Amino acid sequence: MPKNLTIHRIAVIGSGPIKIGQAAEFDYAGTQACLALKAAGYHVILINSNPATIMTDHTTADEVFIQPLTLASVTKVLTQSHPDALLPTLGGQTGLNLAMALDQAGVLAQLHIQLLGTSLKTINQAEDRAAFKALMTKLHQPVPASTTVHHVTSALTFATEIGYPVIVRPAFTLGGSGGGIATNPHDLRQILQRGLTRSPVNECLIEQSIAGYKEIEFEVMRDNSGAKIIVCSMENFDPVGIHTGDSIVYAPVQTLTDTEYQTLRQAALTIVDALDIKGGCNVQLAQDPHSAQYQVIEVNPRVSRSSALASKATGYPIAKIAAEIAIGLNLAEIKNPITQTTYAAFEPALDYVVAKLPRFAFDKFPTANAHLGTQMKATGEVMAIGTTLEEATLKAIASLETDPTVQTTLVPKQPITTAQLSAELTTPTDQRLFYLFAALQQGWPLAKLADLTGITPFFLSKLQHIIGLTQQLATSPTPQQLLTAKKYGLSTATMAHYSQLSVAQVTALTAAAPLVYKMVDTCAGEFASATPYFYSTAFGTTTESQPLGHSILVLGAGPIRIGQGIEFDYTTVHCVKAIQQAGYQAIVVNNNPETVSTDFSSSDKLYFEPLTLERLMPIIQLEQPVGVIVQFGGQTAVNLAKQLADAGVTILGTSVDTIDMTENRQAFATLLAQQQIAQATGTTVTTLAAAKVAALKIGYPLLVRPSFVLGGRAMAIVHHAAELTPVVKAAVAAGHGAPILMDHYLAGIECEVDILSDGTHVCIPGIMEHVESAGIHSGDSIAIYPPQRLSATKQAKIISIATKLGQALHCVGMMNIQFVVTDDVYVIDVNPRASRTVPFMSKVTHLPLAQLATKLILGATLADLNLPTGQYPLTGQVAVKAPVFSFNKLPQLPTKLGPEMKSTGETMGLGATLSDAWHAALTDSYQLQNWQPQAGLITDVLTSQVPAVKAWLATLAIPITIATDLAQLPTDSLAAVLTLDKTSDAPLATWALNHAKPLLTALDTAKALVTINDLDPLVTD
Repeated sequence: MPKNLTIHRIAVIGSGPIKIGQAAEFDYAGTQACLALKAAGYHVILINSNPATIMTDHTTADEVFIQPLTLASVTKVLTQSHPDALLPTLGGQTGLNLAMALDQAGVLAQLHIQLLGTSLKTINQAEDRAAFKALMTKLHQPVPASTTVHHVTSALTFATEIGYPVIVRPAFTLGGSGGGIATNPHDLRQILQRGLTRSPVNECLIEQSIAGYKEIEFEVMRDNSGAKIIVCSMENFDPVGIHTGDSIVYAPVQTLTDTEYQTLRQAALTIVDALDIKGGCNVQLAQDPHSAQYQVIEVNPRVSRSSALASKATGYPIAKIAAEIAIGLNLAEIKNPITQTTYAAFEPALDYVVAKLPRFAFDKFPTANAHLGTQMKATGEVMAIGTTLEEATLKAIASLETDPTVQTTLVPKQPITTAQLSAELTTPTDQRLFYLFAALQQGWPLAKLADLTGITPFFLSKLQHIIGLTQQLATSPTPQQLLTAKKYGLSTATMAHYSQLSVAQVTALTAAAPLVYKMVDTCAGEFASATPYFYSTAFGTTTESQPLGHSILVLGAGPIRIGQGIEFDYTTVHCVKAIQQAGYQAIVVNNNPETVSTDFSSSDKLYFEPLTLERLMPIIQLEQPVGVIVQFGGQTAVNLAKQLADAGVTILGTSVDTIDMTENRQAFATLLAQQQIAQATGTTVTTLAAAKVAALKIGYPLLVRPSFVLGGRAMAIVHHAAELTPVVKAAVAAGHGAPILMDHYLAGIECEVDILSDGTHVCIPGIMEHVESAGIHSGDSIAIYPPQRLSATKQAKIISIATKLGQALHCVGMMNIQFVVTDDVYVIDVNPRASRTVPFMSKVTHLPLAQLATKLILGATLADLNLPTGQYPLTGQVAVKAPVFSFNKLPQLPTKLGPEMKSTGETMGLGATLSDAWHAALTDSYQLQNWQPQAGLITDVLTSQVPAVKAWLATLAIPITIATDLAQLPTDSLAAVLTLDKTSDAPLATWALNHAKPLLTALDTAKALVTINDLDPLVTD
């Protein structure tokens, strides 16, 4: 079937800001699809509100609209851009729900826009819980006993009839949003109140729990003629009851018998056929571990998080091929880009094991509820490839970037009683894998562990094997035992820990089994492959990776987490483009399956590996690159710079000494003093005793910060002596022995710049002013370009200081500098790397900042790039970057903003005026599209009594409700909620999240919201 020639212009809807449940995987899918559509000759129109994505680059589509993803906003764009067709299945749940809304509002019919790919009828049938159940019944496919409800009463009645526990699944949501497992009527009532609000159609499925079944996923591709293939089968390590996004996942399926596998495979294909899916989709099934019985869980009629994992696990580009099917092509007509000889109808076969481990934010937020269930809580994930399940699992653990001690020992740090261990295994958290290792270390039998966890004994036996290897090392660390341990993936640090040998001794004794590199080829070596995509293994003797020559190696940023997100994927991809333009070969090392940077077509060679010295050095020794670039991989890459340099590796760009100076608080303070640049009074300490002495000397309030961390980890403002001890202890722990900085806290306007420098001259693309005052992490602040409240004199001083710092530090490439403006301009911090603001400023200034920085790193001067020294000319537009929070996915996380970053993503608004840009940005972030001053504010007693709040509320002429009884609050109110309650279960914040109300947790945000058209100058000369 030839491609559709009746259409010429295709609109693609993105997924909006990164949040838990909908993350970088949709940038990966959307980017791949847009490029495929452009390559096929179509004019591509992209609508998305997320500036941090490759997808919203002007090179990805022919027209890019960075606009809110609301019915009104998207309708306006479609009316203006006149597409012939719309492709909504690459923008996650957001894209699907908008397509449904556009159809129901008559917009698609009125504008004569046809829908490509999977039809709305299919989307509705898969997403509407009642319709899906009816189809399964018709197909004789087993589904758990269930009913669809729109009210709490009918749910309670049904649950009583079938018995608890029951699973609540809201319709048309993502990441299990608003759902959960209820074991009693009280839990059910609570979950439903949230779930019905979260569902755009006010509908939930109440389902008999099949928790404990094996959870199996099939990634299926089906074309217009009905031809279909299984791209990838995946098996969750965790049984049904934990969201797949929070589960450890293995590919291919590991524990099914051939009969079970074929039964489930056939069920998946039958369902996809009946739904008439056109493109990629994900089918989730449950297999009873004790019988041949299985159950159908759900179908996602779109590309998903699992699609990204499946694409990277197999090398089969699902989104690209789904886009080609959407324009009319069939699988037998589409070339497989891996082999470049076979066609896409060929089903991938794997001769390796892939492990996916989720990455959570609980290391940052110890008060948040870490118990896992059907609502997703992970912020990102890592993927590892190995010859055996053990090797893949241990490589994934090494990629997580959590507590280094736990990653080395594989067990929790604190001693555990039998009762604690039993509780941790029964009620899963993000740490359950390490508690399983601890139980196995203590000799718990597999049968008992299987009984407590519901995890298949096969997986537990693999963990038991890993612990057995460590125990052998502890008793007889012979060269043979060490070689065996290395083959199964134990890190050098783990082997050294258990054998009591030094790392150097372990390295020498295991040199006889060097890592070799195997190619990911989708067809288990059956056909020749052209894919430059590799993984390491200690099994095997021959390396399939040949050195590229004249290459530069780029370090990625690892898993997405709060504080280090998709923006570093953006900078990595742009860095690669510039390397290639300069005539070098670009090699990427990363382990995040969700990203564009780990698409095999993004670079000249990709290594899917842990970002550790142990895994990087053999790659560098093989490839012999000209040098390594660390500036674009966030704190992950910067923290590796010194280790690599000490091992003799050339670090390109800003020197390692400079990086160390900016990260070492004491050395940096000395530099600022030498340069006569204002800074807050402060000192560095390494102990609590020294901190107490310093506090008296500096005076309260204090800002306490650890070194070498990201996202404001363990940073806090201390107002009096009673708060000091826990804050210092947390900072010392987070810094892993590095000094912590104690500064006098300065209240004022915070602002920041990203600079470009060739080592001698400095260009500042622009100044970003923060709405929220100093003390709230820059990643959680609303940023405005150009500044609205800073005088010309203060702006000139910021440019002068930034230039002076760039020159003094001999910055080559890029650097981020943060200031606070009070009576003077003070420097708070310098990040010797690209920061989260780079994509935003790139979109605002139309300068590809990461590409320009890379060219500077490779030897170009500012003059060569036609860049001015000093400030780059203003664009004439106002831009606003607004943070997005996932508080509703992390219960018991304090919502009040402070020095530790809490946002998961961001949106961008552009406009001729601040008001226009503000409203565009806050629509998709704070959900303030329907807020007007007359709607007013709701606050609580505690917040209303804060002196600054009390004084401000007294000046307002808008309705103010001080909530004393939450039950009396109208759930249909359009008011915004303001609470500064910093407890982990703030009642008003919980009410606002449960009822999807705009939630403001900083006073400055609320002030700006009310007065945005008339911001009073807070700073004068």
